[in-house]
Amino acid sequence: MATPAPKSTPGDMSTFNILHGFTEALVRGMRSSFLTDADYHHLTQCETLDDVRLNLSETDYGNALADMNALIPTGLQKAAVEKLVTEFQYLRTQAIEPLSTFLDFITYEYMIENVMLLLKGTLSGRDINELIAQCHPLGMFKESTMRSIPTFESSPRGYQDLYQTVLVDTPVGPYFALFLQETAGRGEVSNVLEEVEIEIIKSSLIKFWIEDFSNFVNSLGGETATIMGDLLKVRADTNAINITLNSFGTPLNEPAMRASDR
Repeated sequence: MATPAPKSTPGDMSTFNILHGFTEALVRGMRSSFLTDADYHHLTQCETLDDVRLNLSETDYGNALADMNALIPTGLQKAAVEKLVTEFQYLRTQAIEPLSTFLDFITYEYMIENVMLLLKGTLSGRDINELIAQCHPLGMFKESTMRSIPTFESSPRGYQDLYQTVLVDTPVGPYFALFLQETAGRGEVSNVLEEVEIEIIKSSLIKFWIEDFSNFVNSLGGETATIMGDLLKVRADTNAINITLNSFGTPLNEPAMRASDR
């Protein structure tokens, strides 16, 4: 259960340390662990993965890489991601409102990515265990939920059942509900290839998430609204550009699809 929002205004010197002092100290400490320009320069001089581990041994990544027996690029990436996830989850457990909700919003994008990865992978006939291993740790649901997602067929009725029985109780459920309402009101526009339809769903869910996140940061006001507002605008532009580029030579470029406001 989330801690109720503090009554004082953000930045109130009389209560800031009580409410936010520890989390700010955590963020400052994590920031000091970022690799420097010198670290990146040394990494560019490495000829083997052992050289990479040696150069990272004096950084915060040293402990994460110390126990790795076989050095492979994917292993290095996994260790770095696990370090990030561990620090993020610890920060989340120490946060109170509105920071806790802000951090939750960050994870929603990864949840959407994971759901779409499972659905798309199922269409290709890939093993569910392989797909779950590829899901981002910040967007994981309960294992039973993850395993049930690919069991639904890729059709309007299948997506409806997926929402009503699985996703309705997840944080991204409202975005899926908005997508179903939108498609129900518009009707079937065209018979789009299944994998293309998956990309349409993903783009719509990301759009709803960006809009929801934007409304939240705007409600906070101040520097949060200014800085995050610009970042979310860039994310929205990136999403729109990707949709445009990926639509060339596909049914998405048909006149009926271009008329959609998505």
